[in-house]
Amino acid sequence: MSGTGANPVVVWADGRLVDPAGSHISWADHGLTVGDGVFETVKLQGGAPFALAAHLDRLEASARGMLMAPPDRRTLEEACSSVAREWDRLAGAGATARLRITVTTGAAPAGSERGEGEATVLVTASPMTLTREPTAVVVVPWTRNERGALAGLKTTSYGENVVALAHARSRGASEAIFANTRGELCEGTGTNVFLARDGVLATPPLGSGCLDGITRSLLIDALGDAGIEVDTAPLPLEALAAADEAFLTSTGREVQPIARVDGGLLSRAPGPLTAAAMQAWDTAYGSNSTAYGSNSTAYGSNAGSA
Repeated sequence: MSGTGANPVVVWADGRLVDPAGSHISWADHGLTVGDGVFETVKLQGGAPFALAAHLDRLEASARGMLMAPPDRRTLEEACSSVAREWDRLAGAGATARLRITVTTGAAPAGSERGEGEATVLVTASPMTLTREPTAVVVVPWTRNERGALAGLKTTSYGENVVALAHARSRGASEAIFANTRGELCEGTGTNVFLARDGVLATPPLGSGCLDGITRSLLIDALGDAGIEVDTAPLPLEALAAADEAFLTSTGREVQPIARVDGGLLSRAPGPLTAAAMQAWDTAYGSNSTAYGSNSTAYGSNAGSA
């Protein structure tokens, strides 16, 4: 049913848990051949997928943006529950996992035209280590197209991100930062970006073309509860390197300070607003908060949109 050993893996496909070693998709699957699909990455900890409802809302929105039929929500919820239970059995209660939900349009001709078969739905769990130590980022020479068909969607068409991240890693950084076509700060390959200058915390608006990150959204709410407002006006790309402090947000990083931008040191990592953001996140959504877990009325599996 699932992998064993030091790095367990759980796979749900074709409506059931399957052996990862024997799982497969069609050679003609459009998600494989042309990246025609959508996905979500969810933190699984304490027996519950964190903010699952918000992730499923975004998955449905990405599917609609891709002109795909949204996947059946109940099926996805049941699949995530099955994978979560199996993960806890294998890895032990409390072990953190990356729960990945992938939906493609299924088998199709070898080209851009879609087929008429059933969608491929895959839910997996594998080990995930949360990373919150100060890190380095590199601004890449390529841009996000804020007017493109995939702007703001979380799709499996990740070629741009693969190239950008390889570019950043070759320069000793853990993340690549994109501008948009207007020269504004946009996002990372899998992160949103926040920065502070003169005591004001800011992040690019969704109109920049960045993904509407679940962590970004929840953090803005938590900071508001803590009395810290976040400016979402457009930012010039140069604002990042000139910031007093900055940080990344994502499922796997939560709130991670940026120490270097293109090799240049920021003055504080973490700075006071970054530290306040980390504290606000932990208070609102940490494992001991009331917002975490399968029984949560705010962000559990039956929660409304975040």
